[in-house]
Amino acid sequence: MTQPPAGGPTGPTDLPPAQAGPDAAQGQPVPPPPPGYPPYQTPTGPPGKRGALLASIALAVVLLFCAGGGVAAFMALRNTESGEGAPEPSVAVDDFLTAIYQERDAAKAARLVCTAARDQDKIRAKVAEVEEYASTHQNPRFRWDTPKVDNETGDRATVTTTVTVTTADEKIADQNLRFTVIRKSGWWVCEVA
Repeated sequence: MTQPPAGGPTGPTDLPPAQAGPDAAQGQPVPPPPPGYPPYQTPTGPPGKRGALLASIALAVVLLFCAGGGVAAFMALRNTESGEGAPEPSVAVDDFLTAIYQERDAAKAARLVCTAARDQDKIRAKVAEVEEYASTHQNPRFRWDTPKVDNETGDRATVTTTVTVTTADEKIADQNLRFTVIRKSGWWVCEVA
């Protein structure tokens, strides 16, 4: 047998030296990587991309809260009436009929309608219909019975009346109308049937 030289390494010479890693600090040896593979390293992304991702997520959350607040404010304020409504349900209906049939003023009629039913195009179309009727008949006159409150429960009332049109050549037509009127800072016309 041969003796190794004094002070030299002992054991097999073909093994790589042991590597220090996180487990080595705890007293456990870290096995060497298999041949042809580099040693394990902790993955770390580029620091700029991680910061941009976190900033994007934070911005998305802030925008979501802002949009949610905007929608909530819209929902809370959309049914509020601007101005003051009529003091009584029958007065609201009478004012509305005056604006449509006598004054033929769509803007004034719209100010008498609750916001939930305030469709400017429909109101203008009704005024245009009345104006067309007036232009095709001889001197039409529109009148109506005093609006009658048929049912009033809290902030809602049903009002009825009959609109009568009379022409110079003594043609007469009647139309029975039923209105749903609601109270929010006064009475407002909300539906006509």
